[in-house]
Formats: sequence, structure tokens, C-alpha cells
Amino acid sequence: MTTSSSERGVSLGMPQLPAPGYPDDVRERLERDAREVIARYPDSRSALLPLLHLVQSEEGHVTRTGMQFCADVLGLTTAEVTAVATFYTMYRRKPSGDYQVGVCTNTLCAVMGGDAIFEELQEHLGVGNGETTDDGKVTLEHIECNAACDFAPVVMVNWEFFDNQTPASAKRLVDDLRAGRDVEPTRGARLCTFKETARILAGFPDERPGAVEESGSAGPASLVGLRLAKGETAPARVVHPRDGGPHDEPQGRTVHEPSPTEHLSSHDAPQKTSASDPAHPAGPVAEEGE
Repeated sequence: MTTSSSERGVSLGMPQLPAPGYPDDVRERLERDAREVIARYPDSRSALLPLLHLVQSEEGHVTRTGMQFCADVLGLTTAEVTAVATFYTMYRRKPSGDYQVGVCTNTLCAVMGGDAIFEELQEHLGVGNGETTDDGKVTLEHIECNAACDFAPVVMVNWEFFDNQTPASAKRLVDDLRAGRDVEPTRGARLCTFKETARILAGFPDERPGAVEESGSAGPASLVGLRLAKGETAPARVVHPRDGGPHDEPQGRTVHEPSPTEHLSSHDAPQKTSASDPAHPAGPVAEEGE
């Protein structure tokens, strides 16, 4: 004996209607931009990622209409476009805020305070992960590593860095964003809205005066290793004991000049290796097969 879908508690529902099209003027403008993007690639389907950013810049998220547009101009199926749009988290699938506030909760940021920041922002804003405030200003989410571990914990707003954050500073940040006050990232270009950011990611120039010159900056902590690798000498400094604060140096004491290969952190002291401790060589302790 067989049972019907209704008896099994399964509702098949009505098939989804085709996605509505863009208004004629919007589609004409997007097609013009799309042609410019597609011309950069020898294979048109390679333009899918920037085109998804382009349609995201139109409505703030990737809609069914946007995916249908990408499929039309690239000669793809909507299934192929949907597979890409749902794979990458940088494409939003539902309406979101003007400012995407991402709190890094990967290992280092988490232990340095990222988890606490994320929890306090959820309570402060009254939203959960991936949710948007009632005023449509801020979407909060926890994000994976942003390659800024030397500035942990890190918060990003529309992919711009806000380094060395605390719960208090993060709450001030989102309050300023919601109030429309000017907010300056720790490094990089000044903030723009998520839609404007999406258009830049599609490959179109940032036309704000001076914005290009402000972008692409690396913080000093990120460049220490590069300077040491080039043989540059770090500035003279004295590392005080961790169990105390700064102390007056005795008269006549020589300030240590670190060499290019020397560790610069008092709590990152070099450990013994096979080169410095022949009694404990590195490597296997038994012959292969034993």
C-alpha cells in the first residue's frame, strides 16, 4: 500500500515563477557595464564572479533577477549561476545593511577577544549572526580569518580593517555607523556603502577623490618580517620584564641594538633547536621501520 505526499506530510507546493526582469533602463545600464566586464576575459564565463558583484551593487544582495541577468549575458543556465552565488559567502542572498560588520572569530582573534566582541555586539544591536538592524544600517556576522592576525582582534566593515578592537570600541563603531557619523578605518580607504563596495569589487574604479591613494596600505606590524628579511635594523629598544612596568635605566647602561634576525618580543624568546642544542637534535628518534 502506498501513501500520498499529503499523507506523508510533504507539501510539494506550486512551482516557483520565473524571476522578474529588471526595468528597461536598469537592464540597459547593467548590460553596458556587463559588456565592459566581459571584455576583460578571453572566456566570457570567467566574468561570472565580477558580474555577481555588479548585480549585488544594484540591490544590495544577489537576487533571482540578478542571477537570471548573469545567466542571460553569459549564456549560462541559472543553475550554473546559482551554484556559484551560493558557494561564496561574499554574495548576499537576502537584503542586508549598508554596512556589513564582520567580527573575526577565528582562532587568534577569538582568544584575543573576538568572541567577546561578537557576543556583545549581538546583544547591543539586538540581532543574531547574519541579521540586520531594524534601521537597515548594519548587518552583523562572524567571519573567518582576514589575514590580519598581527592586529587581533579585527573587525571589518565592508571589507575595510578596524584593528585591535575591544567590545567597547566595537560598540562605538556600530553606533557611529547607525548615526551616520564619519568613521575612519584603521588603514585603507574611507568607508563607502556595501553597494558601492560591490561595484568596486566588480572592477569599476573608485571615483571618490583621494580614495585610491588611501587604499592598499599595510600596517607596520605586517611589515616587520619583510624589513628584517631585507636586513634592515630595527630601531633601538629595551624590552622590560613582563612582570613589571617600565623602569628607569641605570646611568651608563647601553641600549641593546637588535640584529636583523633577532626576535623583538620579550614573550617570543627563541627556543632550543637541533642547531643550538646538539644534545637534543631534531628528526626521527628511530630508524625507519623500527
